Amino acid sequence: MSKRVLFVAALHHPEELQADIRSADTGETAPLFPSSMGQHFWERAMRAAGYELDVFWRNLPGYGARDIARLSTDVFREGLSPGKIASGLMRRLPPQFNPDYRRRNHLLLEAARRFRPQLIWLSGDNREILPQTLRQLKREHGCKIIYVSGVSPVVFSHAIERDAARLYDLVLVNDYYHGVQWLELGAKRMECLPYVAIDPEFHHPQPQTEAPNSYLCDVGFVGTLVPQSLYSERVAALGSLREFDLGIWSMHEVPEALRPFHRGHALGSEMLRVLSSVKISLNAHGDFMRYGGNMRLFETAAVGTFQIVDDRPGVREWFEPGEHLVTYSDLEDLQAKVQYYLAHDEERRRIAENARAYVLENHRYDQRLARVEALLNEL
Repeated sequence: MSKRVLFVAALHHPEELQADIRSADTGETAPLFPSSMGQHFWERAMRAAGYELDVFWRNLPGYGARDIARLSTDVFREGLSPGKIASGLMRRLPPQFNPDYRRRNHLLLEAARRFRPQLIWLSGDNREILPQTLRQLKREHGCKIIYVSGVSPVVFSHAIERDAARLYDLVLVNDYYHGVQWLELGAKRMECLPYVAIDPEFHHPQPQTEAPNSYLCDVGFVGTLVPQSLYSERVAALGSLREFDLGIWSMHEVPEALRPFHRGHALGSEMLRVLSSVKISLNAHGDFMRYGGNMRLFETAAVGTFQIVDDRPGVREWFEPGEHLVTYSDLEDLQAKVQYYLAHDEERRRIAENARAYVLENHRYDQRLARVEALLNEL
């Protein structure tokens, strides 16, 4: 199995990474990814297995100092803004003609020549790295490419991602239907692991005594709600629960009808404190995840919090409804189940405890890594 892995990714929470680097113990290897990003836990599993790792931040500008301090967290909002208009106009320019993107591709090739990767781990939503660059990486280093995506290529992918599909040796997805779409685009193989999981040293119950009172509520949700065209079912589910003690945490804009319930944002360990403090965690998938399998599905179970999830095929594949979590079929069913389980504390706790024991045994990142190693050996 390849042991030299170069991550090619976009850094979404640069402030979190800088804080994690500052808090690292003396002599400890500084993290490549912040704990608010799923790649952080793949990094931990790989380091524990003896891998050599490096990262190329493709969203850093190609010119000038490539310093993560130059980045800031993107906050999504509905409607038009000057920044959105400028970004939209830039995207109309084919990436291969964008001088800054061409510079980033050149820098990636240089970084790879220094590191000599055996495996390229390419995160989804790639807007910058060109197919010809990936082809050259494979030619120069004989490396395989794993493409890792949590969203639908039909809804979200960019032309350069689709054009490069035939170069992907393995595509890892959460949602099985997304994987089928990547195969149709030419990827050699896909696997619906899902690629998210839990790290027992990080994903564990947080003491409620250390959480602010604002975290305490009957029903809690942590995640993204805009644009509403992609999260309409999630927004409708939360809207149906406005008569309950509802708390919403999102770093992005919240639809107007739900703003009275917005209590701030929560990333990394703060997100775990929120999930540990609520009685019921609502987990409604985005409209584009028809099979299911988001990160919150496993994280909520790991902190020992009861969750109600929209009924998806993947949820039933990875968990047993009624034993590890509860699913709902429509808004009326959701309201009835929230009301029932708020009134039945012992039953709620039993299901949450079952879920925690189950993910600790079956859905850890080291287990996911072992499966990826087996897949690559087959290739």
